[in-house]
Amino acid sequence: MVVLRHEIGDVLRDVRQRQGRTLREVSHNARVSLGYLSEVERGQKEASSELLSSICSALDVPLSLMLREVSDRLAVAEGVAIPDTVPQEFSARYGRDLNEELSEELNKGLVSNAF
Repeated sequence: MVVLRHEIGDVLRDVRQRQGRTLREVSHNARVSLGYLSEVERGQKEASSELLSSICSALDVPLSLMLREVSDRLAVAEGVAIPDTVPQEFSARYGRDLNEELSEELNKGLVSNAF
């Protein structure tokens, strides 16, 4: 059984390690104790949405992209096929091209191409 808090912790740890940052640095910037952040990364604590937002801000990664990576990992574990792009109907309905926004962020180096 896949546990959501484990996947969230794994993604946060992967992002932090790819950036070459320490738990201490990120916990300081997120204004959360080092021990608590460690427990979140290990999937031992369920982080609130406010805390996840703070951690993502400290990592300079949009919360939506972190959650998308978690969603992608859950889909793989569940054997669900997910599209690589946002459907045209969704983009048209909400009046913006979300794939274009992601591409711009990737080009600016704000997010990594592979979480």
